[in-house]
Amino acid sequence: MKKAGEQETHEYDVVVVGSGCAGMAAAVTAGHHGLTVLILEKEPRFGGTTARSGGWLWIPGTSLAKAWGIEESPDQARIYLRHEAGNSYDAARVDAFLSEGPKAVDFFTTKTALRFDMPLTFPDYHAEAPGGAQGGRSMVTRPFDAHELGAHIRDIGSPLPELTVFGMMLGSGKEIIHFMRATKSLASAFYVAKRLSRHAIDVMRHGRGMTLTNGNALAGRLAKSAFDLKIPLWLSSPVRELIVEDGAVRGAIVERDGKPVRVNARRGVVLACGGFPHDVKRRRAMFPHAGDGTAHVSPGPVGNTGDGLRLAEAAGGRIEDSLPNAAAWVPVSITERKDGSKGVMPHFIDRAKPGVIAVMRDGRRFANEGNSYHDFVQEMMKAARPGEEITAYLVCDHRALRKYGLGCVPPFPMPLRHHLATGYLKRGTTLAELADCAGIDPGGLAATIAEFNASAAEGRDPAFGKGSRAYNRYQGDGLHGPNPCIAPIKDGPFYAIKMVIGDLGTYAGIKTDAHARALDQHGRPIEGLYAAGNDMASIMGGNYPGAGITLGPALTFGYIAGKHIAGETAR
Repeated sequence: MKKAGEQETHEYDVVVVGSGCAGMAAAVTAGHHGLTVLILEKEPRFGGTTARSGGWLWIPGTSLAKAWGIEESPDQARIYLRHEAGNSYDAARVDAFLSEGPKAVDFFTTKTALRFDMPLTFPDYHAEAPGGAQGGRSMVTRPFDAHELGAHIRDIGSPLPELTVFGMMLGSGKEIIHFMRATKSLASAFYVAKRLSRHAIDVMRHGRGMTLTNGNALAGRLAKSAFDLKIPLWLSSPVRELIVEDGAVRGAIVERDGKPVRVNARRGVVLACGGFPHDVKRRRAMFPHAGDGTAHVSPGPVGNTGDGLRLAEAAGGRIEDSLPNAAAWVPVSITERKDGSKGVMPHFIDRAKPGVIAVMRDGRRFANEGNSYHDFVQEMMKAARPGEEITAYLVCDHRALRKYGLGCVPPFPMPLRHHLATGYLKRGTTLAELADCAGIDPGGLAATIAEFNASAAEGRDPAFGKGSRAYNRYQGDGLHGPNPCIAPIKDGPFYAIKMVIGDLGTYAGIKTDAHARALDQHGRPIEGLYAAGNDMASIMGGNYPGAGITLGPALTFGYIAGKHIAGETAR
C-alpha cells in the first residue's frame, strides 16, 4: 500500500468485482498463474447468487461424464445450443465454452478445493430436441466441510431459507429423496435422523450447520481455493467507478470503511457482480411483465442491482439487451417467515409431482406443469389476460400434499398450521370452497379437475402431455405408475398456492468476446475490462437448456478471463 496525496492506493495485477462463482473462478485462475489478485464484494458476506443456488453446473464433455462412459462430440452440444439459442446464437463464445469448459473442470478439480459429482442420468430440459442428452452434462458441487474455511465461515452468504429444513441445507438428488421417504423407508428414516442429529450438534457448537451443500458448497470450495492462494477478499467494499486512462481500464475506486480507496489493476478488472435482478429501472425496461419495475420478485441477493453493467457502460461497454428473455424465469411464491419477514420460494420440482396441476385465475390449465421453470413461466405470460397480474396457482389434494409437499409446505409428518395461518397455503373442503378461498373461478376449476381426472387414472394427460418428456419424468415420482407425473385429484381437502414470476439470474448483460473481454459500441475489446457470470450476456440466447446453464458458463468464462489476463491465450 502507498499514499497518493490523501487517497489510499493499492496495487494488484487483477481486480475482481464480485465474489460469486464467476468472480472467484477468475481470481483463482489468475492467482494460480502467479498474478496478484484482489476480490471486491459490496455485501458483508461473500458468495453472491452462487451461495443461494443449487450448485449445479452444465458443462458438456467433461472427464466426469467420460468416467460414466459418456463420450460425446462437442458437435452434439453445439447442435443443441444452436437449437436452443436460435437467432441469438453466438458461435464464437459457444465454441469457447465447449472447448474450455472441460479444461476448466479438470483445472479446478485437480488444482483447487473444488469437487463435483455427476449423476448418470440428469436429462437436459429439452432432451428430445436436436443434440439433447439424457445425462452427462449437469454436475453438482460435492458437499463441503465448513471447518476448512476456518474463521471465514462466518462470512459466507446464507442459503435461501425457503430451501432449507430447520436451517439445514439439503444436497440435491438422493438426499432429498431420503427426506421425502423418511416415513416410508427404514433406511431413509435412519439417514434423516443421522443428518438431523449431526446438524443439531453443529448448531450447538458453531451456531450453524457445518455441512455445506449445493451453491453454499460451491462458494465455500472456491473461497477456500482463493484463500489457499493468499488472495485477499474485501467485504463491504462496493466499487464506485472504474479508472479509465487512454481508453483502457486500469483499476477501480472502491468505498471502504466510508472512504474512497484507489485500487490499480496492472493487468485487468473482471466484472462479476451478479447481474441486475434487483435493478428496478432495468427491470422496467427489459421485463415485459414487470410494469413499473416493481411487479417482479427475485430470490437473488438484494445487492444484485446491476453495478457491473453500469460500470461497463461508463467505461464505454455495450449492453446486450435484445435476447428474447432478459432473465432466467422461475415461478415463485411469497411466504411469511416465522419472524414476520417475507420469503421467496422457487418452484422447481413440486410442479412435476403426480396429483399436482397449475391453473390461472379462470381455473384452467395452461401448460405442462413438469416442464422447466423457465418454460413454465413463459406459458404463464402467454396465458395471462392483458392488464392483470400474471399469477398462477398450484392445486393438489390432501394425499399429494402430505406425500410430496408443495412450495414451502413440507410433506407429512411436518405440520401445516403456520402456512395455513399466514394464508400462504389455501385450503377448501371442496373444490368450490378452495376456489372461493384462493380467488379462482369455481366453474373453471371444477371443469378442469373433471377433465384432468378422466384420463389421470390411466396416467395420461391428453391436454398437455405431462410426463411425456424425460425431464418431466426425472422430476416426478419414479415409484408412481403408470406415469410418474400424473395422478387424479380427488381426495379432499384441497389446497392451492399462488405463484408469481421470479428469476434465477439475468441473461441480458455486458457484450463480451470469446476471451470474456468486454466490447465497446463498435464491437472492439476494451483494454483491461472483462466480464463473466450474470454480468456477461448469456450464451444461451435467452433460453434455459439444462440444470446449471448459469453456473457452468460462469465457472468457464471466469477461468477463460483469468487465463487470458495471465497471458495464457493469444490476445
